[in-house]
Amino acid sequence: MRRWVMCWIKRKAGLKINVEFIMINHMKMKLNRPFAALVVALIGFVGFTSCSDDFPSNVESDKFADLKAIRIVNAGASGTEVVEGTIDENKKTISFPRLDTLTNFAELKFEVETSDGSHLEKDVYNVPYASGDEKKEIFLKILNEPRFKEYMAVIRFKVPVYGADFSKPAVFDYSSNPAGNPVYAGFGGQATRGTGFDGKHVLIVSRGATSIHLLAVEDLKANRIAPINLDKTGVTGGTFTHNMGAQINGHTYVANLSTSAASPLKIYHWATPTSQPEVIANINVGSIAGSGTRHGDNFSMNLDADGNGYAFFISMGVQVMRVKIENYNKVTETISFDTRTTYGQWSAYNRIVGTDNYLVTGHDKPIAVMNNAGGVAYTMAAGSIPVHSGDPRVINFNGKRYLLVVTVPRAAGTAPDGVLRLYDISSGANIVDALTAFEQGDKKEVYSFTISADPNSAPGTQSGYHVVKDADGKDQKLMVYGATTDAGFTIVEFPVNVAVD
Repeated sequence: MRRWVMCWIKRKAGLKINVEFIMINHMKMKLNRPFAALVVALIGFVGFTSCSDDFPSNVESDKFADLKAIRIVNAGASGTEVVEGTIDENKKTISFPRLDTLTNFAELKFEVETSDGSHLEKDVYNVPYASGDEKKEIFLKILNEPRFKEYMAVIRFKVPVYGADFSKPAVFDYSSNPAGNPVYAGFGGQATRGTGFDGKHVLIVSRGATSIHLLAVEDLKANRIAPINLDKTGVTGGTFTHNMGAQINGHTYVANLSTSAASPLKIYHWATPTSQPEVIANINVGSIAGSGTRHGDNFSMNLDADGNGYAFFISMGVQVMRVKIENYNKVTETISFDTRTTYGQWSAYNRIVGTDNYLVTGHDKPIAVMNNAGGVAYTMAAGSIPVHSGDPRVINFNGKRYLLVVTVPRAAGTAPDGVLRLYDISSGANIVDALTAFEQGDKKEVYSFTISADPNSAPGTQSGYHVVKDADGKDQKLMVYGATTDAGFTIVEFPVNVAVD
């Protein structure tokens, strides 16, 4: 590159500039920025207009590395079954029917038909198979020196399949991702910090003109926007009267923002979309021993099918306020306790359904497994998944266990931010075993969707999920949800995994 840039300068401009000095020092950020930008732009322009005789010319070759057909020739317990592969030349992938688990996967043998003079790099491959595996991916290379092509071959095993089919997402998007609808209108100007999702409705808690309302999921699936405004009678008090929310089993909860001990912390409850709100908690923060001074930047509601459980508010420090709720609307206890770590404003304290464990994290802290009083059983390594992974939830679906997170877009330089991710954490008898096994593996997500790539100074971020059952009570569909301030929200629906040969 430097050679043709210098060529142009010498031939066309006659300038006595040391181009290598410019390029090197621009990279080191030592040049005046406007001048450096001008030089780089000039170099980019002249690269298309000058010194064409200095570019290498195309070299014709009759050596092709095309894959025309492929088969596995030693499948099955007998080692004599022949299985034909299907080639997708555009995606450079190869798929095969599912293979009997008694196949000798340590010496899987391939035969290919290729263009003249080319060949498969090797005929026999070791494809590690362990009990519980559904598939493995290997890379095959077709050679015809100096040319070659690589294909990703998916080797699937004939085993019962579980979980969701992540290859078939149905996306209902109202986020800043350009693939879907525009950002939902209620998210402008950092007005919406809190949202909720229960599979039937999306709850929007906006400080702005759109205020507190619900959106029917069935409407959103049909690209219809029909807000269901909630009655706000008696919703008063606090730095902001409404800031955070949760949608649970058809019940709506909203919390205000309290920024001092003198400001009450309130929780409102709507039993139905047409109900009047009831104040189920009106907490004098100063009267709760050990409480922090700011509550309502986050709001984690954890109720079972009978409406029993806890709400958590994590303060700016190590203090956590825990509110016990019974039968959806009766508060029976309010206490405060400390955590070892300062999790901050954009944090979460989510119960793992069916257990006494909770996943706790902040926008810049790794996920920890705790009890309901801050006792730590396990903490993930900071580098296992993006450290900004917020509002973590454990999902049990069709015999699989998943970890759902949405990265919190707090600061520049931490991209990708605002991404909904799902990880398979099925191994292990409990959550500690599961996360341990996950961290010892490849730690790859099974699905991701970008809600926003932009940092945000007040990134209220939420996740959610819902399992759709069939008439027999079996898992049929998995719905996941992610939202963040100013970026909107998205819902993704996956069908149950079905074995297909």
